[in-house]
Amino acid sequence: MLERRQIQRVVLMALDEDAPFGDITSQTLVPADATAHAQLVAREPGVFAGSDVYVIAMSTIDPTVSIDMHVVDGAAFETGTVLADVSGPARAVLQAERVALNLVQRMCGIATLTAAYVAAVGDHPVRVVDTRKTTPGLRALERHAVRCGGGHNHRYSLSDAVMAKDNHLAVVGDITTALRRAALDLPHTTHIEVEVDRLEQIDAVLKSEAADTIMLDNFSLEDLRAGVKQIGGRAMVEASGGITLETIGDVAATGVDVISVGALTHSVRALDLGLDITMQSAG
Repeated sequence: MLERRQIQRVVLMALDEDAPFGDITSQTLVPADATAHAQLVAREPGVFAGSDVYVIAMSTIDPTVSIDMHVVDGAAFETGTVLADVSGPARAVLQAERVALNLVQRMCGIATLTAAYVAAVGDHPVRVVDTRKTTPGLRALERHAVRCGGGHNHRYSLSDAVMAKDNHLAVVGDITTALRRAALDLPHTTHIEVEVDRLEQIDAVLKSEAADTIMLDNFSLEDLRAGVKQIGGRAMVEASGGITLETIGDVAATGVDVISVGALTHSVRALDLGLDITMQSAG
């Protein structure tokens, strides 16, 4: 769940970055008592994410700014849909406009792309999940957007679970012994995942009896099927590495349980949303 304090931290940082000494354009040209009405409008279809983010971003500078959201997180919308109405002091609306748009456009882009990946999986009982390849400082918002698109979240941070990747395996040497030792040292509630990049590594991981998930990284479809059979239900199977909208359906059909897709957050295109403002007379 996306918490208010997480949103406020990001919004305050962004507003300070965008107007460290105020918005001199609005302060110079716009009368202090002028008011404005604005509509957040979709320039293309998509899936919405970030309603709370938008409300907080638009009202932090001046809490008298009123925001009426017309769409909820996770809802699909079409081109031309009015997503929100905003009204209040014109200077505050103008100063908050870009920060609010930047955040929500990115979140909607992530939700929309995630929904496309989820749809491409079809009826296969597979979770589409994100990765830690998120924008620094925006992880909580971006993970929320993935959920709005029907996806799921991987571990939040390095502190959440053991995930032994190729660089770890290159250092530890005997992976079977290392995993057994880790299982003894860790609380029983800590999830252990191991990444392998070839079939020959799987048996050593299984022998430890410690892995909850085995990630098959950059495997061919043939090797994914063989890996699922080799693991035989003794651990959850995750597929990862270069998975696209065109290939995810075939990957899901191999029998894996989870498909992680870094592209959901690391290379997403911001959705085209606009804020159409009507200035009203001062006084």
